[in-house]
Amino acid sequence: METIKINLKKITKNEIDLIIGYLKRGKIIVYPTDTIYGLGCLATNRKAINRIFKIKGRERRKPLLILVNGFKMLKKYCFVSKEQEKYLAKIWKSARPASVILRKKGNLPAELTAGGETIAVRLPKVKFLIKILNEANKPIVSTSLNLSGQKSLDSVSRLDNYFKKRKPDLIIDAGVMKAKPSRLIDVRDLKNIVILRR
Repeated sequence: METIKINLKKITKNEIDLIIGYLKRGKIIVYPTDTIYGLGCLATNRKAINRIFKIKGRERRKPLLILVNGFKMLKKYCFVSKEQEKYLAKIWKSARPASVILRKKGNLPAELTAGGETIAVRLPKVKFLIKILNEANKPIVSTSLNLSGQKSLDSVSRLDNYFKKRKPDLIIDAGVMKAKPSRLIDVRDLKNIVILRR
């Protein structure tokens, strides 16, 4: 595993280029999200997605979340009505990060959604993530940094000992991350919005 330390307020082009290089080669990264540390890869890479399941020891029936850089990318992979877009624009401007459940279009690997018809998506507000998403020009998987069933890690300082069998390829160390996971809201039916995680 390679580790780089970054300052989220002073991201350099070299750091972005290094991270993008790993993602485009189908590698797995540990990275700071707009909530907690995540494990990620390009959401279009089936082999990398399968590696994330193995690294976490995660059951295949549990879907993974993706990050997008805006509504254009969102609409490429999800069905979004004008009413849904207005609602999302509102909640994605709020202070607390929100992930939403939408109906997928079927142009991403089925492993992401456990073969289901929906996918969880979030538009982050952190400049670092938007830069990564813009450069990749594809959604990125975002699942909590932990072994399945265990508490999410707020630091990357001891990952060598934590992941014993299978390990990520690149660790992006931005210090301790104390934020809460995002809200999770099912917005497929705006007349029956369901909050799955507050």
